[in-house]
Amino acid sequence: MTRLEASVQKKWDLTSEKELALIVPELLELGRDVAIWLLSGQMGAGKTTFTRILCDFLGTDDHVSSPTYPIVNQYLLSSGDTLYHFDLYRLQSLREAQDIGMEEYLDSGSWCIIEWPGLIETLLPEVYIEIELKLTETGRTISFKKYETQN
Repeated sequence: MTRLEASVQKKWDLTSEKELALIVPELLELGRDVAIWLLSGQMGAGKTTFTRILCDFLGTDDHVSSPTYPIVNQYLLSSGDTLYHFDLYRLQSLREAQDIGMEEYLDSGSWCIIEWPGLIETLLPEVYIEIELKLTETGRTISFKKYETQN
Protein backbone atom coordinates (compact mmCIF):
# COMPACT_ATOMS: atom_id res chain seq x y z
CA MET A 1 0.00 0.00 0.00
CA THR A 2 1.30 3.48 -0.86
CA ARG A 3 0.60 6.70 0.95
CA LEU A 4 1.66 10.29 0.58
CA GLU A 5 4.05 11.62 3.20
CA ALA A 6 5.90 14.89 3.64
CA SER A 7 9.51 13.88 3.05
CA VAL A 8 10.91 17.39 3.61
CA GLN A 9 9.50 20.05 5.92
CA LYS A 10 10.81 23.49 6.76
CA LYS A 11 9.40 26.73 8.19
CA TRP A 12 10.47 30.39 8.12
CA ASP A 13 9.21 33.42 10.05
CA LEU A 14 9.55 36.50 7.85
CA THR A 15 9.02 40.16 8.56
CA SER A 16 9.32 41.54 5.03
CA GLU A 17 8.88 40.81 1.35
CA LYS A 18 12.64 41.25 0.99
CA GLU A 19 13.18 38.28 3.33
CA LEU A 20 10.82 36.21 1.19
CA ALA A 21 12.98 36.97 -1.84
CA LEU A 22 16.04 35.81 0.11
CA ILE A 23 14.61 32.34 0.84
CA VAL A 24 13.44 31.59 -2.72
CA PRO A 25 16.80 30.01 -3.71
CA GLU A 26 16.57 27.67 -0.71
CA LEU A 27 12.96 26.81 -1.56
CA LEU A 28 13.99 25.99 -5.12
CA GLU A 29 16.82 23.79 -3.85
CA LEU A 30 14.44 21.96 -1.50
CA GLY A 31 11.89 21.55 -4.29
CA ARG A 32 14.40 20.75 -6.99
CA ASP A 33 12.90 18.83 -9.93
CA VAL A 34 9.32 19.20 -8.65
CA ALA A 35 7.01 21.01 -11.08
CA ILE A 36 3.79 21.15 -9.04
CA TRP A 37 3.74 23.73 -6.22
CA LEU A 38 0.56 24.29 -4.22
CA LEU A 39 0.04 27.57 -2.38
CA SER A 40 -2.37 27.76 0.51
CA GLY A 41 -3.22 30.53 2.94
CA GLN A 42 -5.90 33.05 3.68
CA MET A 43 -6.65 35.92 1.32
CA GLY A 44 -3.91 38.49 1.55
CA ALA A 45 -1.32 36.05 2.91
CA GLY A 46 0.95 36.59 -0.09
CA LYS A 47 0.31 33.73 -2.50
CA THR A 48 0.51 35.90 -5.61
CA THR A 49 3.41 37.90 -4.14
CA PHE A 50 5.24 34.62 -3.59
CA THR A 51 4.59 33.61 -7.20
CA ARG A 52 5.84 37.00 -8.47
CA ILE A 53 9.07 36.68 -6.47
CA LEU A 54 9.55 33.09 -7.64
CA CYS A 55 9.00 34.11 -11.28
CA ASP A 56 11.40 37.05 -10.88
CA PHE A 57 14.04 34.66 -9.57
CA LEU A 58 13.42 32.14 -12.38
CA GLY A 59 13.55 34.98 -14.91
CA THR A 60 10.53 36.26 -16.78
CA ASP A 61 9.81 39.50 -18.58
CA ASP A 62 6.08 38.83 -18.19
CA HIS A 63 3.95 40.81 -15.74
CA VAL A 64 3.01 38.44 -12.91
CA SER A 65 -0.48 39.05 -11.56
CA SER A 66 -3.29 37.20 -9.84
CA PRO A 67 -5.15 34.85 -12.19
CA THR A 68 -8.36 35.13 -10.14
CA TYR A 69 -10.57 35.89 -13.13
CA PRO A 70 -8.78 34.16 -16.00
CA ILE A 71 -8.03 31.20 -13.60
CA VAL A 72 -4.64 30.58 -15.24
CA ASN A 73 -1.81 32.87 -16.36
CA GLN A 74 1.11 31.66 -18.42
CA TYR A 75 4.65 33.02 -18.03
CA LEU A 76 7.67 32.32 -20.24
CA LEU A 77 10.84 31.85 -18.19
CA SER A 78 14.35 32.81 -19.31
CA SER A 79 15.18 29.07 -19.46
CA GLY A 80 12.56 28.67 -22.20
CA ASP A 81 10.29 26.78 -19.82
CA THR A 82 6.69 27.77 -19.20
CA LEU A 83 5.22 28.42 -15.77
CA TYR A 84 1.44 28.19 -15.30
CA HIS A 85 -0.02 30.15 -12.41
CA PHE A 86 -3.51 29.08 -11.29
CA ASP A 87 -6.01 30.59 -8.89
CA LEU A 88 -8.76 28.01 -8.32
CA TYR A 89 -10.66 30.12 -5.77
CA ARG A 90 -13.65 30.74 -8.07
CA LEU A 91 -14.05 27.12 -9.20
CA GLN A 92 -16.98 25.28 -7.65
CA SER A 93 -16.24 21.66 -8.56
CA LEU A 94 -13.59 19.20 -9.64
CA ARG A 95 -15.43 18.98 -12.96
CA GLU A 96 -14.76 22.68 -13.60
CA ALA A 97 -11.04 22.08 -12.97
CA GLN A 98 -11.11 19.16 -15.39
CA ASP A 99 -12.94 21.31 -17.96
CA ILE A 100 -10.09 23.85 -18.00
CA GLY A 101 -7.65 20.99 -18.65
CA MET A 102 -6.14 20.79 -15.17
CA GLU A 103 -5.00 17.20 -15.65
CA GLU A 104 -3.15 18.11 -18.84
CA TYR A 105 -1.40 21.01 -17.11
CA LEU A 106 -0.40 18.78 -14.18
CA ASP A 107 0.94 16.12 -16.56
CA SER A 108 2.75 18.59 -18.85
CA GLY A 109 6.02 18.65 -16.92
CA SER A 110 5.80 22.45 -16.85
CA TRP A 111 5.86 24.46 -13.67
CA CYS A 112 2.37 24.71 -12.14
CA ILE A 113 1.93 27.11 -9.23
CA ILE A 114 -1.59 26.60 -7.86
CA GLU A 115 -3.38 28.90 -5.43
CA TRP A 116 -6.39 27.44 -3.58
CA PRO A 117 -5.60 23.81 -4.58
CA GLY A 118 -8.05 21.99 -2.28
CA LEU A 119 -10.48 21.20 -5.08
CA ILE A 120 -7.96 19.18 -7.10
CA GLU A 121 -6.45 16.92 -4.42
CA THR A 122 -7.48 13.77 -6.30
CA LEU A 123 -5.67 14.96 -9.45
CA LEU A 124 -2.30 15.61 -7.80
CA PRO A 125 0.75 13.64 -8.93
CA GLU A 126 2.90 11.43 -6.71
CA VAL A 127 5.33 14.27 -5.94
CA TYR A 128 4.45 17.90 -5.24
CA ILE A 129 5.37 20.85 -3.05
CA GLU A 130 3.01 22.57 -0.63
CA ILE A 131 3.74 26.09 0.53
CA GLU A 132 1.52 27.47 3.29
CA LEU A 133 1.57 31.19 3.96
CA LYS A 134 0.19 32.55 7.22
CA LEU A 135 -0.07 36.14 8.31
CA THR A 136 1.35 36.87 11.77
CA GLU A 137 1.53 39.99 13.93
CA THR A 138 5.05 40.68 12.69
CA GLY A 139 4.83 39.48 9.06
CA ARG A 140 4.19 36.00 7.78
CA THR A 141 5.18 32.40 8.27
CA ILE A 142 6.11 30.25 5.29
CA SER A 143 5.88 26.47 5.65
CA PHE A 144 7.40 24.19 3.00
CA LYS A 145 6.50 20.52 2.57
CA LYS A 146 7.57 18.15 -0.16
CA TYR A 147 5.14 15.28 -0.59
CA GLU A 148 6.12 11.98 -2.15
CA THR A 149 4.41 8.61 -2.42
CA GLN A 150 5.98 6.19 0.05
CA ASN A 151 5.63 2.38 0.03
